[in-house]
Amino acid sequence: MIKNNNIILYDFLLVKGGAESLTLTLCDAIPNLDLGVAFVDDQVFDESFISPKKLKLFSTITKILGWQTLKTAYAFEHKSNDINAYEKVIYSGSNAPLAIKNRFKTGNILYCHTPPRFIYDLKQHYLSTIPWWQRILLKGLITYIQPKYESAVAKMDLVIANSKNVQTRLIKHLNTKSIVIYPPCHIEKFQWQSQGDYYLSTARVEPYKRIKLIVEAFKKMPNKKLIVASGGSQLAQLKLLAKSYKNISFTGWCEETQLIKLVNNCIATIYLPIDEDFGISPVESMAAGKPVIGVNEGGVIETVKDGETGILCPHNIKVNNIVMAVQKMTPEFSLSLKNNCLQRAELFSADIFTEKMQRLLDCDNSDLLSVSAQVDASK
Repeated sequence: MIKNNNIILYDFLLVKGGAESLTLTLCDAIPNLDLGVAFVDDQVFDESFISPKKLKLFSTITKILGWQTLKTAYAFEHKSNDINAYEKVIYSGSNAPLAIKNRFKTGNILYCHTPPRFIYDLKQHYLSTIPWWQRILLKGLITYIQPKYESAVAKMDLVIANSKNVQTRLIKHLNTKSIVIYPPCHIEKFQWQSQGDYYLSTARVEPYKRIKLIVEAFKKMPNKKLIVASGGSQLAQLKLLAKSYKNISFTGWCEETQLIKLVNNCIATIYLPIDEDFGISPVESMAAGKPVIGVNEGGVIETVKDGETGILCPHNIKVNNIVMAVQKMTPEFSLSLKNNCLQRAELFSADIFTEKMQRLLDCDNSDLLSVSAQVDASK
């Protein structure tokens, strides 16, 4: 007998990213919500992250990328039959939605961070950056997963996009309508403490995050200090690229307390991903009263206001655009935007997110669409 009458399904807990934070925020805020995942990396998430009574595991851990997708997809398709005992199911991630194959009730809600980017909008980017033999494997994976994912999305009673940008992707790639509920930002963790002498990048060190462009820009500005506070596949390459430049440093992945301290004390943050889904990092930056040097595309334009809470570079961004933005974002200009940033961040608080999701979970399944119209942030 299941005591909790709702459940959220997410692919797996392997890193402490935005989607993982959203999932755990929801579970923590809503008592009658269980969590189902394929696996948890207990080296990253200790035992205290959720009550064992609320947690369901459908598989065992693997960190091999292609196999990871296949294994979790199989787990949700074939090992999630007990989700019918729940009143409502929230599906999140790329593989967890496949569990709807085993669901014979209404009350199915997809919270979409984005349609899988390796299948849709970044497909050619991924295929062009890997060896030929990996392209063969990736094409096979796409052929296997894509029809299953599209079938699952079509069965949902309600689809929630995490931004207007993702809402547009859902129409473009899946011809699926959705509402928007912005993801939660724990703005209470961040606060303006001081203004240090550095600019900060916190995005993962991956090609589509364009960290290399940021590093190249600061190579042209030896009097400006950059700290890259993250890890990723390009970390070793970029460390080598910046080896002779004392104004550029890398922390690798760092603890949350260290990351928050870096945000709270920087001049400004720099966040330039390719067509980001939403991007929680700019909101965290603004919550600390720190403006954002961003890019005029994707979810960034839904959070950062050009000239008010930061500077937006052109979408076809070049190194010189970053140089110009950094030179404009002086410590004095940054300070002048502090209050704007603090006010803007309030719109994306975790309390707003959980209140809206609670309303959807509390309503009768027959009222799901009418209540969803009331909480839709896209209007």
